[in-house]
Order: sequence, then C-alpha cells, then structure tokens
Amino acid sequence: MTADNAAAPGVIHDLGYRHYDGARLGRPGIIRALYWHSLRSAFGIGRGAKAKVVPIVAFILICLPAIVNAVSVAQHPSQSPIVDYDTYTWMLRTLVMLIFVAAQAPELVSRDLRSHVLPLYYSRPIRRLDYPLAKYAAFTAACLLLVEIPLIVLYVGNLLSAGGGSAVWGQTRALIPGLGVGALWAVLLAAIGLALASLTGRRAYATGMIAIYFFLTWILARILVNIAWHGAGPVPVHGPGAPLGARLPGLISPFTVLDGVRQWLGGTNPGPIPNPGGAGAAYGLMFLLLLGVSLGGLAVRYRKVGAS
Repeated sequence: MTADNAAAPGVIHDLGYRHYDGARLGRPGIIRALYWHSLRSAFGIGRGAKAKVVPIVAFILICLPAIVNAVSVAQHPSQSPIVDYDTYTWMLRTLVMLIFVAAQAPELVSRDLRSHVLPLYYSRPIRRLDYPLAKYAAFTAACLLLVEIPLIVLYVGNLLSAGGGSAVWGQTRALIPGLGVGALWAVLLAAIGLALASLTGRRAYATGMIAIYFFLTWILARILVNIAWHGAGPVPVHGPGAPLGARLPGLISPFTVLDGVRQWLGGTNPGPIPNPGGAGAAYGLMFLLLLGVSLGGLAVRYRKVGAS
C-alpha cells in the first residue's frame, strides 16, 4: 500500500436504504415490545404450526371440563354445577401446567441464549434486568391466561343456569378466591420455569430439566404423604386430624406447596395434600422461598450473561 493510498479519505456509499425519522421510544418501548413478542411466543403466535401444538392442546384440555359442565347444566338445569373454582380439576391442571411450562419456558429464553443475540438486546438503551423482567411478566401472563380462562368459562356456564341474584352472587363469591389461587400458580410456575430454562441454551435440555423437576418432586410428595397417612392408621387424609408427617411432605413440590398455601389462606375444598393446619405458615414461607430463589437466580443468570 502506497503512502498516497493510505492517506486517501474514506468514502461513504449511499446504498439506498431508507432512513428512520420516527420517534425513538427508548427503554419503555423496548420493554413493551419484548413483553409483547414473548407473550406471543408463549402461544406460538408468529411461528409455524408446530410451535402452536402444545399451547392449543393445553388450552383445549384445561377448558374441556368447564365446557362439558356448561353443556350439561344447560341441558339439565336441575343438575348441580361445578363450583370448586379454587381446586378446578387440580390433577388435570397440574399435568397441563407441567407440560406447558416445560415446553414453552425454553421457547422464551433458551433460543436467545443459543443464538447469542443477547448482546444485540443489551446494545439498546435497556438495563441488565429489563430482559428477564419482560420475559417473566410475559410468561406469567401466559400462564395466567391458561389457568384463569377455564374458570371464567366455568363461571359463565354456571351463571347461565343460575336461578336468581343470590345464585349469581354465590358463584361470584366462589370465583374470586379461585382467581386468586390461579394467580399464585402463574406467578410461581413462570418463575421456576424461566429460571431453569435460562440455565442452558439447548431447548431439549431445558424442557427435560423442567419436566423432571416438576414431575419427580410431585410424585415424591404424593408418595411421602401416602406413606405417612397409611402409617398413622385410619386418619382421613383431608381432615384436620392428619398426622404431621402427612402434612409436611407437600413442601417438596411446587404444586403441593401451592395447594398448601390455598388451604392455609382459607380454602376448604379437598386437595392433593391434607390440610396443613398449624403447618400452613411453612407452606407460605416455602412459596416465598421458591419464588425468591427463582427470581433471584434469573436475575443473577442474566447479569452474568449480559456482562459476558
């Protein structure tokens, strides 16, 4: 290279790209866009048909009992409708939410980790925790929709068969605690799912890790409850007289922790574990511990990823 060529000024070529002259939305706009994109991704919207299979099947399965109840009550008005909003098909809900969280939490975070696109996000005017915050808010909303919509369907179906204002008020009074329990499910399961999914960029590994954790802890809690119950003699498992050994194993699994909190807060419908009674505060503390550890782990993970 000659000295003349080295001293020659650079040339900027106009390739004809259109300049952006609109408003710069800044950090709030980026968070909103990331939240909306993540919420759509949780249901496979904007992706191929394969990405929509799990959300659609999960939604149909969890809504099916409410739809069947509405049809049955409409055809037989004398039939008593389902009013257990706080324990609405708890076994089916557990299975559906386990599959949904295990399949869709990696969709929100693992793909970005594997594609190494986080530096592109952090090159914009956002803070380190804005990314996981938007992801968590979006996935919580997705879980909330999956849990609460069946209750709304069940509520509307029961209202259509209600005989008067007192019946309507009774249904509404039963629905409100059910919606609160559903919110607890969404908040906790979304946090745990995203925290585990953020540990790896491989979606299959993340899905397996989440499914194994939820499934094994759920089975272990049920086994220990049954062992303690049968070992204590003929004590009703859902009665206030359940032995302490049958009330504490529920602390192992997030699903049984959620049911323990429900009963501790006043729920009277039978659930998968005995009424915790005096141990109810332990379930409340375990709920906060699981939530805090999951959110704290998510924050630490993305501080580390964002700094690298």
